Amino acid sequence: MADEYTPPKVWQWESESGGAFANINRPVSGATHEKVLPKGKHPLQLHSLATPNGVKVTILLEELLAAGHDAEYDAYLINIGEGDQFGSGFVELNPNSKIPAMLDTKTGERLFESGSILLYLAEKFGAFLPENRTQCLNWLFWQMGSAPYLGGGFGHFYKYAPVKIEYAIDRFTMETKRQLDVLDKHLADNRYMCGDEYSIADIAIWPWYGAVVLDVVYEAAEFLDAAAYSNLLRWAKEIEARPAVQRGKMVNRSWGPEEGQLHERHDASDFELRTQDKIGS
Repeated sequence: MADEYTPPKVWQWESESGGAFANINRPVSGATHEKVLPKGKHPLQLHSLATPNGVKVTILLEELLAAGHDAEYDAYLINIGEGDQFGSGFVELNPNSKIPAMLDTKTGERLFESGSILLYLAEKFGAFLPENRTQCLNWLFWQMGSAPYLGGGFGHFYKYAPVKIEYAIDRFTMETKRQLDVLDKHLADNRYMCGDEYSIADIAIWPWYGAVVLDVVYEAAEFLDAAAYSNLLRWAKEIEARPAVQRGKMVNRSWGPEEGQLHERHDASDFELRTQDKIGS
């Protein structure tokens, strides 16, 4: 890397930028190949991967089922490392080629953007959307706007970039710690993000910020001094212990211990019978 970089008048894409995920990054949208999406028997058809954004949706679906709602779903794995998100069927469902994406066959609604899917499901089933709806949506959209600084900013430059750039790491660490402080101060006076009621705001925020302070993503808890955010840690551990959260983390997961991977989910029994250690690759 040169000591100084002068941007050209017009940027041209000449080659991969290097680093993790460089092979799937490109400056244009649209499908690269024909691939029809599979279809299951349930009205809700999810196509996703167990990244923080994908986990939001599977946690909510498992929470809805645990609460007695008829929210059965089929979940299919989208392997973004292999470019599944650029298949024609997926692009038709989500022109932005990002997971998660969902089809509700009962209504015909095509859904993308994790926050939109959470809100749609909460309204559809009348659950996990508290009486103080406005405050819940404040925090839901806070997460949607803030997480790119955490994932695409801090996470990328601290964990995945091909070189360590002090300026970039300092820049995004500063903002990440500010966001952690926002959450920690709010949770000093609130059990959950919207008071005493567990909601889609918690479900949206936990896979990103809970995972960071619990050292699940980026291996950066010590670097960020996560132990200093005691209220956030208390909240993160409480949510992590929920059985539906534990199940939701497994769906569409394709890394880590095989007993924790459920590539596809079509029935509640799949958690016992169809994890990767049971069926193999």
